[in-house]
Amino acid sequence: MIYRPRYHVVIDTNVVFAGLTKTGSAAGLVVEAWQHDLICPHVSNALAYEYADVLSRKLSPAKWDRIQPVLQFMLTQARFVKIYYTWRPSSPDPGDDLVIDCALNAGVPVVTANLRDFRSAHYALGLKIMSPLAFVALLADM
Repeated sequence: MIYRPRYHVVIDTNVVFAGLTKTGSAAGLVVEAWQHDLICPHVSNALAYEYADVLSRKLSPAKWDRIQPVLQFMLTQARFVKIYYTWRPSSPDPGDDLVIDCALNAGVPVVTANLRDFRSAHYALGLKIMSPLAFVALLADM
């Protein structure tokens, strides 16, 4: 058996949402990689709550009932990160600050469909960011 290292990343809420609700997208492949333990996602408690909050608000109750156990399973596979230091505000969206805090405390890049909102943290704090498509391409080269 060939050992392949898993990539350590923080997955932005927009990628989790798109990956769980739309098939055939790069975000869907990122979520599938998470579900099949091909990557090591890092999540803080606040970010896990944000995932659940956004999904529960944006989905119909019936669809949320179907997706909630999938999200719970995914979170059992995640590596939870303690937030020792916050860099606030680093983004125009307060929800993105949760992602930035998690990634910087874990020392891993962020996979996001919204690169624009993370640019200031990229330049000011050295946060590594990549799109879902770029991340899938990286996984394909493993």
